[in-house]
Amino acid sequence: MNKPQLDIDQLMSELHELAAISECPEPPPTVTRVVFTETDLKARKYLNSLYEAAGLSVRVDAIGNTFARWEGSERDAPAVGTGSHCDAIPHAGMYDGTVGVLGGLEAIRSLQRTGFQPRRSLEVVMFTSEEPTRFGVGCSGSRTMSGAYSPDDLLQLTDDSGDNYDKVRTAAGFKGDLSSVKLPEDNYSAFVELHIEQGPELEAKQLDIGVVTAIAAPATAEFIITGEGGHAGGVLMPVRHDAMCAAAEMIQAIESLAIENSSPDIVATVGCVDIHPGAINSIPSRVTFTLDLRDIDGPNRDAVLTAIESQISKIAQHRGVTFSSRILNADPPATSDERIVAAASNAVKSLGHSSQKMISRAYHDSLFMARIAPMGMIFIPCRGGVSHRGDEFSTPEQIAAGVETLALTMAELAQ
Repeated sequence: MNKPQLDIDQLMSELHELAAISECPEPPPTVTRVVFTETDLKARKYLNSLYEAAGLSVRVDAIGNTFARWEGSERDAPAVGTGSHCDAIPHAGMYDGTVGVLGGLEAIRSLQRTGFQPRRSLEVVMFTSEEPTRFGVGCSGSRTMSGAYSPDDLLQLTDDSGDNYDKVRTAAGFKGDLSSVKLPEDNYSAFVELHIEQGPELEAKQLDIGVVTAIAAPATAEFIITGEGGHAGGVLMPVRHDAMCAAAEMIQAIESLAIENSSPDIVATVGCVDIHPGAINSIPSRVTFTLDLRDIDGPNRDAVLTAIESQISKIAQHRGVTFSSRILNADPPATSDERIVAAASNAVKSLGHSSQKMISRAYHDSLFMARIAPMGMIFIPCRGGVSHRGDEFSTPEQIAAGVETLALTMAELAQ
């Protein structure tokens, strides 16, 4: 088919206009946009105006997942989906998620300009709450849409004010039966997400496109270490049961187990540490820390998690402290559909872009969409691999290459 007719200037203008809808004290391109806030609602209103201007029909479900559809000639056939999210963690960048939403829209508009007529409908999805900022769990929209989360699971989520998910979404104007959010498994014949890489590989290799073959998934856990507190000057070193020293040894053990593991893709991160009582002259009596453990090999990840728990138990016994742990979530990794990988590879070749096949080390809404649809992802480079920061950046040329690739991929899948 003909090369998609992109209007990259329009797309970049829309990305910047969306970035200006922010509650961050820093100016754009640094962005804060938390789900179900007034800022989030303003961003949704802006996106809906663009969908309607493109002649797309818009549907919003009970938790705010938004679907903008270009009807194909076979309206009852499962659609080809694309999209991402527009919520942003505090002090984030302007490209994470938004390139997939506005880029998905521009991919459809670029096909419309060529006179292309899809057999299957093409649909852009703006997922609610991909980021865990407000409720502590990422991808609540796609989790519920795919059935990974039930309505009861949603109702257990609360924000820092103690308000549960149902109360917050209702106050934001999203109503309806939560059970209606789950999509039927034949809703999409394919789902393909465009996203910045959030890593340095494509830029380092000077490649235009990454065709994603698998998405690593996290197991997240919380550990509470309990020792004995006391005065920093009054308790001598040989008799201490310092919870912080024990936790530090445990964290080093976690790092070692990940480094020594045979999988090249496993990564382990302790991102949060809370010390009680947190006084400069008091021995820590309790430490809480979190673990984020990821691999594209699910059984290996789970085996490493078991090894970590065993090592923590040994350290606790040796140091005379106790510990408790709980698994917050353990999502299975996802493998991209071969047909979508082939379609994206064909698109790259026809456009003359350079590319490689690669895995996604960050997880995305596509991880959960893989439960109900054949799934794939397309990556574009981002400067320095930086993401979730105000200096997150992709060039207009890189974005254009991604949108072109997405457009041709969707066109092939739609026919």
